Amino acid sequence: MAKKSGNKPMTKTEILRSISESTGLPKKDVVAVMDALTSEIQKALKGSVGVFSIPGLVKIVRVKVPAKPAQKGVKNPFTGELQDRPAKPASVKVKVRALKSLKAMAAG
Repeated sequence: MAKKSGNKPMTKTEILRSISESTGLPKKDVVAVMDALTSEIQKALKGSVGVFSIPGLVKIVRVKVPAKPAQKGVKNPFTGELQDRPAKPASVKVKVRALKSLKAMAAG
């Protein structure tokens, strides 16, 4: 198992080494699997479905955010002064949602 230094999260290299050691697979095979997973996520998000799920861990969803028109004379809730807000173009966001078993891992 890879050594974890202090309170820092594991680096990509440490994660790959740890998976390699725990599965007995060569590190280059683990890298190939991770690259394949990345490309599958990319295909799913760019495709018509827009959803990718890693069973038991996370669900990744592409969300289209509509354009927002400009607003004039909006009250700033903190200072109370009126301000103008510029228009925002339509955009695409990616939301990642933890599934039940991942939440259980974090709680336990």
